[in-house]
Amino acid sequence: MIDNRTKQAAGIRWLRLVTLICCAIGLYVFGRSLAHVLIQQFSLHIRASNEPMVHRALMTATAVYIVLMVIPFMPAAEIGFSMLMVFGAKIAFLVYVSTVTALTLAYLIGRLLPEALVARAFGTLGLARAQTFVNRLDGLSAEQRVHRLAHDSAARLVPALVRHRFLALAVLLNVPGNVVIGGGGGIALVAGMSRLFPLPAYLLTVALAVAPVPLIVSLTEAI
Repeated sequence: MIDNRTKQAAGIRWLRLVTLICCAIGLYVFGRSLAHVLIQQFSLHIRASNEPMVHRALMTATAVYIVLMVIPFMPAAEIGFSMLMVFGAKIAFLVYVSTVTALTLAYLIGRLLPEALVARAFGTLGLARAQTFVNRLDGLSAEQRVHRLAHDSAARLVPALVRHRFLALAVLLNVPGNVVIGGGGGIALVAGMSRLFPLPAYLLTVALAVAPVPLIVSLTEAI
């Protein structure tokens, strides 16, 4: 009887986990489809006759880009790159500000999420270790969290990542294919949930991390 209940509980946990993975894949496919539609809109050539249409498409794409960037596992970067490829330096600053805004919104959402709710979500998915881990960090200051993560983790890489967390964050935001680990929105959300990144330092890190591509586009056209 107990064995049957254990198997049933394990089956439910796996079902929830598979459902979550399917939702993540669904979000990615939806984001790709939406990005494809918007990219097609960018193929319009700017002329006097259709310039208002292109402007509307650009504003719509900017709004969609911010929303998709906030949501984990969304391929929002493709929209940003497409905007830069089509419009170049003229909108480089717009893409830059939109990216920083979206990543800040995702961070704030993570920061405002109650840790008890996060732990309960892990428990619902059957991730008991993650639930225990979050509960152990609940109520600790950033310094206490850093100390606990650096000294209590069994993984050798964790202490180095914690000590150099701002550099790690910047690298993750620029790694190609980071959508697999949640994309920019997912990374920013986790950064906020971790409480390891004070808002001013986080903003500075993100502002520097996302600057290279818009800056390169601007400088390339200026030369």
